[in-house]
Amino acid sequence: MKALLCITSILSGLILTSCNRKQEERSPTYQALTEAVYASGNIFPRNEYTVTADATGVLEQRLVNEGDTIRKNQLLFVLESATQDARQQAAANAYRQSRANLGARSPVLAELEAQVRNAHIRLTNDSVNYNRFRELYAQNATSRAELERAELNYTLSRNNLRAQQNTLLRSRDQIRLDVENNRSQLVTSEVAGNNTRIRSFVDGKVYEVYKDPGEVVRSGEQLALVGSGTQVYAQLAVDESDFGRIRPGQDVVIKTDAYPDKVLKARVRKMYPKLNRSDQSFRVDAEFVGDSPASYYGLTVEANIIISQNRRVLTIPKTYVVGSDSVWIEQAGKKQKVRFRKGAENFDLVEVKSGLSETTKLLLIE
Repeated sequence: MKALLCITSILSGLILTSCNRKQEERSPTYQALTEAVYASGNIFPRNEYTVTADATGVLEQRLVNEGDTIRKNQLLFVLESATQDARQQAAANAYRQSRANLGARSPVLAELEAQVRNAHIRLTNDSVNYNRFRELYAQNATSRAELERAELNYTLSRNNLRAQQNTLLRSRDQIRLDVENNRSQLVTSEVAGNNTRIRSFVDGKVYEVYKDPGEVVRSGEQLALVGSGTQVYAQLAVDESDFGRIRPGQDVVIKTDAYPDKVLKARVRKMYPKLNRSDQSFRVDAEFVGDSPASYYGLTVEANIIISQNRRVLTIPKTYVVGSDSVWIEQAGKKQKVRFRKGAENFDLVEVKSGLSETTKLLLIE
C-alpha cells in the first residue's frame, strides 16, 4: 500500500509540517515540507542462520536456551547415535588391521616373503640339478628323458619364483591401498561423528530452539535459530509504485510499538530487485544510525523513507487539490478552477511550483 506520511519535527529532528494542521487556511503558505515514502517491515539480526543437524540420532544434550549469548565454535547440541559409533569403531579397527598388515611384522607379508624364499631355494636346487644332468648327458652318462625332466623342473621353479614375487608385490600394493581406503573411511566416520556435536558458526544470540533432549533428530532437521546479538537491521517492504524513488543512502525514520516514545534513525543500505508478488512490494534493508533497538527478533516497524526535504516552499493543503493538479480559487468575486504545477508532496501538503501565489484565495468545494 502506497502512503506518503508527514513527519513531525519530533520524529525527524527536522522542521517538518505537522499532521494536525487545521484546514481553514485558504491561501498558499511557505513552510517546510518533507516528502517521504511509507514502508513497513520487521527488525532482524545480522548473520542470521538456522542451525541444522548433519547427522541422525537422539538429542542427548541441549546446551543452550532462548536468549543465550553464544560464541563462534561453541558447542550447542550433542546427538547420541549408536549406529554411528559402531561405524566409527569398525572403521578404526579396519584401519588398524590394514596398517598391521603393512608393517614390518605383518603376518600376511611374512608368509608371502617365505614363499618367495622357498621358491628361490627350489630354483637354485633345480638349476644345479639341471646343469649336472646337462654335463652327464654330454658324457652319455644319462638319458635324454632324465635331462628333459631336470630341465622341466628348472623351468617350473623359475616360473614359480616369478609368480611368488609378483604375488608379493601385488599383495603389498593392495595392502597399501587398503590402508589408504581404511584411513579415508575412518576420517569420514570421524567427521560424521563430529557432526553429532553441533557448534555455532558465529558470535551471537540464540533466538529460538526447536528440539529438546530425548527427541529423535534427522539429518537436515532444524535445531535452533541464531544470529548477531548486537547488530540488527530493518527489513522493509516498499510498494511497487514507490520503489523507483528509493536510493541507497536515503535517510529513514523508524518507529516500533515496542518503543512507542522512541524514534530510530537509519539509512537505506540495500535494495532487492525481485518483486514480492503476494503484496506487490520490493524488499529494502535499512541500517540503523546511532541508537538501534535491542536484538529482539522480528519486531514490527513502520518507517518513512525520506525522498526530499524542503526547508521553505509554497504549499497548499492536499484537501484543496481537485483531480491531480487543479484547485478552485476566488478571482474577481467569482469561482474559477485553475491548474498549477506540483512539486513534492506528503500526506497533508502539496508543493506549488507555479500557478498560485500567497495571495491566491483557495476555495474548498465539497
